[in-house]
Amino acid sequence: MKTVAKILAAIVSALVLLIVAAVAATWEPDRPLSALTARWAQPPSTFVRVQGMDVHLRDEGPRSDPLPIILLHGTSSSLHTWEGWARELAQTRRVIRFDLPGIGLTGPAPDADYRIERYVRFVAAMLDQLGVSRCVLGGNSFGGQVAWETALAYPGRVDKLVLVDAAGYPFQPLSVPLGFRIARIPLLNNLMEYTLPRRLIEASVRNVYGDPGKVTPELVERYFELTLRAGNRRALVQRFAQAPAGIHPERIPALKVPTLILWGGRDRLLPPGDAVRFNRAIAGSRLILFERLGHVPQEEDPGATLTALKDFLS
Repeated sequence: MKTVAKILAAIVSALVLLIVAAVAATWEPDRPLSALTARWAQPPSTFVRVQGMDVHLRDEGPRSDPLPIILLHGTSSSLHTWEGWARELAQTRRVIRFDLPGIGLTGPAPDADYRIERYVRFVAAMLDQLGVSRCVLGGNSFGGQVAWETALAYPGRVDKLVLVDAAGYPFQPLSVPLGFRIARIPLLNNLMEYTLPRRLIEASVRNVYGDPGKVTPELVERYFELTLRAGNRRALVQRFAQAPAGIHPERIPALKVPTLILWGGRDRLLPPGDAVRFNRAIAGSRLILFERLGHVPQEEDPGATLTALKDFLS
Protein backbone atom coordinates (compact mmCIF):
# COMPACT_ATOMS: atom_id res chain seq x y z
CA MET A 1 0.00 0.00 0.00
CA LYS A 2 2.85 2.36 0.82
CA THR A 3 4.31 1.75 -2.63
CA VAL A 4 0.97 2.52 -4.30
CA ALA A 5 0.61 5.68 -2.22
CA LYS A 6 4.09 6.80 -3.22
CA ILE A 7 3.32 6.19 -6.90
CA LEU A 8 0.05 8.14 -6.68
CA ALA A 9 1.80 10.97 -4.85
CA ALA A 10 4.46 11.10 -7.54
CA ILE A 11 1.82 11.19 -10.27
CA VAL A 12 -0.09 14.00 -8.54
CA SER A 13 3.12 15.95 -8.00
CA ALA A 14 4.04 15.56 -11.66
CA LEU A 15 0.59 16.76 -12.76
CA VAL A 16 0.80 19.77 -10.48
CA LEU A 17 4.23 20.63 -11.86
CA LEU A 18 2.91 20.32 -15.42
CA ILE A 19 -0.02 22.61 -14.63
CA VAL A 20 2.25 25.14 -12.96
CA ALA A 21 4.62 25.02 -15.93
CA ALA A 22 1.73 25.46 -18.39
CA VAL A 23 0.36 28.43 -16.45
CA ALA A 24 3.80 30.02 -16.24
CA ALA A 25 4.38 29.54 -19.96
CA THR A 26 1.06 31.16 -20.93
CA TRP A 27 0.81 33.78 -18.17
CA GLU A 28 -0.70 36.97 -19.59
CA PRO A 29 -1.84 39.60 -17.08
CA ASP A 30 -4.45 42.18 -17.99
CA ARG A 31 -3.15 45.15 -19.94
CA PRO A 32 -4.26 48.67 -19.02
CA LEU A 33 -6.07 50.76 -21.60
CA SER A 34 -3.08 53.10 -21.79
CA ALA A 35 -0.92 50.26 -23.11
CA LEU A 36 -3.28 49.57 -26.01
CA THR A 37 -4.52 52.90 -27.30
CA ALA A 38 -1.39 53.85 -29.25
CA ARG A 39 -1.90 50.90 -31.55
CA TRP A 40 -5.65 50.28 -31.53
CA ALA A 41 -7.13 53.77 -31.03
CA GLN A 42 -5.41 55.75 -33.74
CA PRO A 43 -7.48 58.56 -35.35
CA PRO A 44 -10.35 58.65 -36.11
CA SER A 45 -10.83 56.84 -32.77
CA THR A 46 -12.17 58.86 -29.86
CA PHE A 47 -13.64 58.04 -26.45
CA VAL A 48 -17.02 59.25 -25.17
CA ARG A 49 -18.37 58.93 -21.64
CA VAL A 50 -21.61 56.90 -21.59
CA GLN A 51 -23.16 55.01 -18.65
CA GLY A 52 -20.00 55.32 -16.60
CA MET A 53 -17.73 53.95 -19.35
CA ASP A 54 -15.23 55.57 -21.70
CA VAL A 55 -16.54 54.07 -24.92
CA HIS A 56 -14.15 53.53 -27.83
CA LEU A 57 -15.81 55.14 -30.85
CA ARG A 58 -15.23 55.83 -34.51
CA ASP A 59 -17.69 58.29 -36.07
CA GLU A 60 -16.86 58.94 -39.72
CA GLY A 61 -18.43 60.44 -42.80
CA PRO A 62 -20.72 63.45 -43.37
CA ARG A 63 -22.62 64.62 -40.27
CA SER A 64 -25.41 65.77 -42.57
CA ASP A 65 -26.42 62.15 -43.24
CA PRO A 66 -30.04 61.87 -42.02
CA LEU A 67 -29.73 58.10 -41.45
CA PRO A 68 -26.33 57.20 -40.00
CA ILE A 69 -25.21 53.58 -40.22
CA ILE A 70 -24.51 52.05 -36.80
CA LEU A 71 -22.44 48.84 -36.76
CA LEU A 72 -22.21 46.52 -33.74
CA HIS A 73 -19.48 43.87 -33.49
CA GLY A 74 -19.66 40.39 -31.96
CA THR A 75 -18.18 38.54 -29.01
CA SER A 76 -14.44 39.11 -28.39
CA SER A 77 -14.31 41.31 -31.49
CA SER A 78 -14.16 45.10 -31.78
CA LEU A 79 -15.12 48.01 -33.97
CA HIS A 80 -12.14 47.07 -36.18
CA THR A 81 -14.11 44.17 -37.66
CA TRP A 82 -16.06 46.72 -39.74
CA GLU A 83 -12.98 48.51 -41.10
CA GLY A 84 -13.51 47.36 -44.69
CA TRP A 85 -17.13 48.49 -44.71
CA ALA A 86 -16.49 51.78 -42.91
CA ARG A 87 -13.65 52.85 -45.18
CA GLU A 88 -15.90 52.65 -48.24
CA LEU A 89 -19.23 53.70 -46.75
CA ALA A 90 -17.85 56.79 -44.99
CA GLN A 91 -17.13 58.41 -48.34
CA THR A 92 -20.84 59.18 -48.65
CA ARG A 93 -22.52 58.06 -45.40
CA ARG A 94 -22.05 58.73 -41.70
CA VAL A 95 -20.76 55.46 -40.22
CA ILE A 96 -20.63 54.92 -36.46
CA ARG A 97 -19.06 51.96 -34.72
CA PHE A 98 -18.03 51.45 -31.13
CA ASP A 99 -16.72 48.76 -28.81
CA LEU A 100 -19.53 47.27 -26.74
CA PRO A 101 -19.24 47.00 -22.93
CA GLY A 102 -16.92 44.23 -21.82
CA ILE A 103 -15.27 44.02 -25.24
CA GLY A 104 -12.51 45.86 -27.10
CA LEU A 105 -11.10 49.07 -25.66
CA THR A 106 -14.33 50.08 -23.95
CA GLY A 107 -13.69 47.48 -21.28
CA PRO A 108 -15.96 46.17 -18.54
CA ALA A 109 -19.25 47.69 -17.40
CA PRO A 110 -18.89 49.24 -13.94
CA ASP A 111 -21.89 47.29 -12.63
CA ALA A 112 -20.92 44.02 -14.40
CA ASP A 113 -24.38 43.86 -15.98
CA TYR A 114 -24.15 42.07 -19.33
CA ARG A 115 -27.77 41.14 -19.92
CA ILE A 116 -29.16 41.74 -23.40
CA GLU A 117 -31.50 44.39 -22.01
CA ARG A 118 -28.52 46.34 -20.69
CA TYR A 119 -26.83 46.28 -24.10
CA VAL A 120 -30.02 47.54 -25.73
CA ARG A 121 -30.19 50.47 -23.30
CA PHE A 122 -26.50 51.13 -23.94
CA VAL A 123 -27.05 51.39 -27.71
CA ALA A 124 -29.93 53.80 -27.15
CA ALA A 125 -27.72 55.87 -24.83
CA MET A 126 -25.01 55.97 -27.49
CA LEU A 127 -27.52 57.22 -30.08
CA ASP A 128 -28.59 59.93 -27.65
CA GLN A 129 -24.98 60.90 -26.97
CA LEU A 130 -24.24 61.20 -30.69
CA GLY A 131 -27.43 63.03 -31.56
CA VAL A 132 -28.79 60.22 -33.74
CA SER A 133 -32.59 60.06 -33.72
CA ARG A 134 -32.97 57.39 -36.41
CA CYS A 135 -30.49 55.06 -38.11
CA VAL A 136 -29.66 51.99 -40.13
CA LEU A 137 -28.62 49.46 -37.50
CA GLY A 138 -26.39 46.48 -38.26
CA GLY A 139 -24.74 43.83 -36.16
CA ASN A 140 -22.66 40.69 -36.41
CA SER A 141 -23.04 37.65 -34.16
CA PHE A 142 -23.81 38.84 -30.60
CA GLY A 143 -23.96 42.37 -31.99
CA GLY A 144 -26.63 41.13 -34.38
CA GLN A 145 -28.81 40.07 -31.47
CA VAL A 146 -28.26 43.42 -29.76
CA ALA A 147 -29.26 45.08 -33.06
CA TRP A 148 -32.56 43.26 -33.54
CA GLU A 149 -33.46 43.52 -29.86
CA THR A 150 -32.81 47.28 -30.09
CA ALA A 151 -35.02 47.50 -33.17
CA LEU A 152 -37.83 45.89 -31.17
CA ALA A 153 -37.32 48.03 -28.08
CA TYR A 154 -36.97 51.30 -30.04
CA PRO A 155 -38.81 50.78 -33.34
CA GLY A 156 -38.98 54.50 -34.05
CA ARG A 157 -35.18 54.76 -34.06
CA VAL A 158 -34.34 51.99 -36.57
CA ASP A 159 -35.15 52.63 -40.24
CA LYS A 160 -33.46 49.48 -41.58
CA LEU A 161 -31.87 46.43 -39.96
CA VAL A 162 -28.82 44.46 -41.13
CA LEU A 163 -28.16 41.08 -39.52
CA VAL A 164 -24.77 39.51 -40.26
CA ASP A 165 -24.54 35.95 -38.93
CA ALA A 166 -26.64 37.18 -36.03
CA ALA A 167 -27.35 35.39 -32.77
CA GLY A 168 -30.95 34.89 -31.75
CA TYR A 169 -31.89 31.23 -31.95
CA PRO A 170 -30.96 28.43 -29.51
CA PHE A 171 -27.27 27.65 -29.78
CA GLN A 172 -26.69 24.63 -32.04
CA PRO A 173 -23.11 25.05 -33.34
CA LEU A 174 -21.24 22.64 -35.57
CA SER A 175 -18.01 23.89 -34.00
CA VAL A 176 -17.20 26.33 -31.19
CA PRO A 177 -13.92 28.29 -30.92
CA LEU A 178 -11.78 26.81 -28.16
CA GLY A 179 -11.62 30.11 -26.29
CA PHE A 180 -15.42 30.27 -26.07
CA ARG A 181 -15.57 26.69 -24.78
CA ILE A 182 -13.07 27.40 -22.03
CA ALA A 183 -14.96 30.56 -21.02
CA ARG A 184 -17.98 28.37 -20.22
CA ILE A 185 -16.15 25.80 -18.05
CA PRO A 186 -16.04 26.54 -14.30
CA LEU A 187 -12.55 26.78 -12.78
CA LEU A 188 -10.92 26.76 -16.21
CA ASN A 189 -12.61 30.05 -17.03
CA ASN A 190 -11.16 31.52 -13.83
CA LEU A 191 -7.70 30.45 -14.97
CA MET A 192 -8.32 32.17 -18.31
CA GLU A 193 -8.30 35.52 -16.53
CA TYR A 194 -4.55 35.11 -15.99
CA THR A 195 -3.37 32.97 -18.89
CA LEU A 196 -3.94 33.32 -22.62
CA PRO A 197 -1.93 31.29 -25.12
CA ARG A 198 -1.63 33.19 -28.39
CA ARG A 199 -2.20 29.87 -30.16
CA LEU A 200 -5.61 29.68 -28.47
CA ILE A 201 -6.60 32.98 -30.03
CA GLU A 202 -5.25 31.95 -33.42
CA ALA A 203 -7.18 28.66 -33.33
CA SER A 204 -10.36 30.50 -32.32
CA VAL A 205 -10.10 33.07 -35.13
CA ARG A 206 -9.29 30.41 -37.71
CA ASN A 207 -12.34 28.49 -36.51
CA VAL A 208 -14.73 31.31 -37.45
CA TYR A 209 -13.26 32.02 -40.89
CA GLY A 210 -14.58 30.20 -43.94
CA ASP A 211 -11.02 30.19 -45.28
CA PRO A 212 -8.57 29.92 -42.36
CA GLY A 213 -5.78 30.79 -44.77
CA LYS A 214 -6.97 34.40 -44.66
CA VAL A 215 -6.12 34.68 -40.96
CA THR A 216 -2.92 36.73 -40.75
CA PRO A 217 -0.54 37.21 -37.80
CA GLU A 218 -1.65 40.85 -37.65
CA LEU A 219 -5.29 39.80 -37.32
CA VAL A 220 -4.45 37.33 -34.54
CA GLU A 221 -2.45 40.04 -32.77
CA ARG A 222 -5.45 42.36 -32.78
CA TYR A 223 -7.78 39.80 -31.27
CA PHE A 224 -5.11 38.75 -28.78
CA GLU A 225 -4.24 42.22 -27.50
CA LEU A 226 -7.82 43.46 -27.26
CA THR A 227 -8.81 40.34 -25.30
CA LEU A 228 -6.12 41.30 -22.78
CA ARG A 229 -7.66 44.73 -22.15
CA ALA A 230 -8.14 44.93 -18.37
CA GLY A 231 -11.42 43.31 -17.34
CA ASN A 232 -12.40 41.84 -20.72
CA ARG A 233 -11.71 38.21 -19.87
CA ARG A 234 -13.77 38.32 -16.70
CA ALA A 235 -16.53 40.18 -18.57
CA LEU A 236 -16.63 37.42 -21.21
CA VAL A 237 -17.28 34.77 -18.56
CA GLN A 238 -19.91 36.94 -16.89
CA ARG A 239 -21.70 37.68 -20.16
CA PHE A 240 -21.88 34.03 -21.17
CA ALA A 241 -23.62 33.40 -17.84
CA GLN A 242 -25.95 36.40 -18.03
CA ALA A 243 -26.84 36.51 -21.74
CA PRO A 244 -26.97 32.97 -23.15
CA ALA A 245 -27.65 32.65 -26.87
CA GLY A 246 -31.18 32.09 -28.06
CA ILE A 247 -33.06 33.43 -25.04
CA HIS A 248 -35.71 35.43 -26.95
CA PRO A 249 -36.37 33.73 -30.34
CA GLU A 250 -40.11 34.15 -29.91
CA ARG A 251 -39.64 37.92 -30.28
CA ILE A 252 -38.09 37.77 -33.76
CA PRO A 253 -41.35 37.59 -35.78
CA ALA A 254 -42.41 40.91 -34.21
CA LEU A 255 -39.75 42.72 -36.27
CA LYS A 256 -41.47 44.92 -38.88
CA VAL A 257 -38.46 46.88 -40.11
CA PRO A 258 -36.91 46.26 -43.57
CA THR A 259 -34.22 43.68 -42.89
CA LEU A 260 -31.19 42.39 -44.78
CA ILE A 261 -29.73 39.06 -43.62
CA LEU A 262 -26.15 38.32 -44.67
CA TRP A 263 -24.66 34.95 -43.76
CA GLY A 264 -21.52 32.92 -44.31
CA GLY A 265 -22.25 29.51 -45.81
CA ARG A 266 -19.32 28.06 -43.85
CA ASP A 267 -20.37 29.50 -40.50
CA ARG A 268 -19.99 26.63 -38.04
CA LEU A 269 -20.72 28.68 -34.92
CA LEU A 270 -24.14 29.89 -36.08
CA PRO A 271 -24.90 27.62 -39.05
CA PRO A 272 -26.81 28.87 -42.12
CA GLY A 273 -29.96 27.18 -40.87
CA ASP A 274 -30.30 30.10 -38.48
CA ALA A 275 -30.26 32.48 -41.44
CA VAL A 276 -33.19 30.62 -42.98
CA ARG A 277 -35.08 30.83 -39.69
CA PHE A 278 -34.53 34.60 -39.49
CA ASN A 279 -35.65 34.97 -43.10
CA ARG A 280 -38.85 33.02 -42.50
CA ALA A 281 -39.62 34.81 -39.24
CA ILE A 282 -39.09 38.40 -40.43
CA ALA A 283 -41.71 39.34 -42.99
CA GLY A 284 -40.25 40.81 -46.18
CA SER A 285 -36.63 40.21 -45.16
CA ARG A 286 -33.94 39.54 -47.75
CA LEU A 287 -31.38 36.74 -47.28
CA ILE A 288 -28.02 36.57 -49.08
CA LEU A 289 -25.74 33.61 -48.42
CA PHE A 290 -22.00 33.77 -49.12
CA GLU A 291 -21.06 30.14 -49.69
CA ARG A 292 -17.32 30.40 -49.03
CA LEU A 293 -17.37 32.73 -46.02
CA GLY A 294 -17.57 32.02 -42.31
CA HIS A 295 -18.96 33.65 -39.18
CA VAL A 296 -17.53 37.14 -39.81
CA PRO A 297 -18.16 37.64 -43.55
CA GLN A 298 -17.90 41.44 -43.31
CA GLU A 299 -14.32 40.98 -42.09
CA GLU A 300 -13.36 38.05 -44.27
CA ASP A 301 -14.59 39.59 -47.54
CA PRO A 302 -15.64 43.23 -47.07
CA GLY A 303 -16.02 43.79 -50.80
CA ALA A 304 -18.58 41.10 -51.58
CA THR A 305 -20.66 41.72 -48.48
CA LEU A 306 -20.57 45.49 -48.92
CA THR A 307 -21.96 45.18 -52.44
CA ALA A 308 -25.00 43.41 -51.00
CA LEU A 309 -25.39 46.08 -48.33
CA LYS A 310 -25.21 48.95 -50.80
CA ASP A 311 -27.90 47.37 -52.93
CA PHE A 312 -30.14 47.06 -49.87
CA LEU A 313 -29.56 50.68 -48.85
CA SER A 314 -30.15 52.15 -52.30
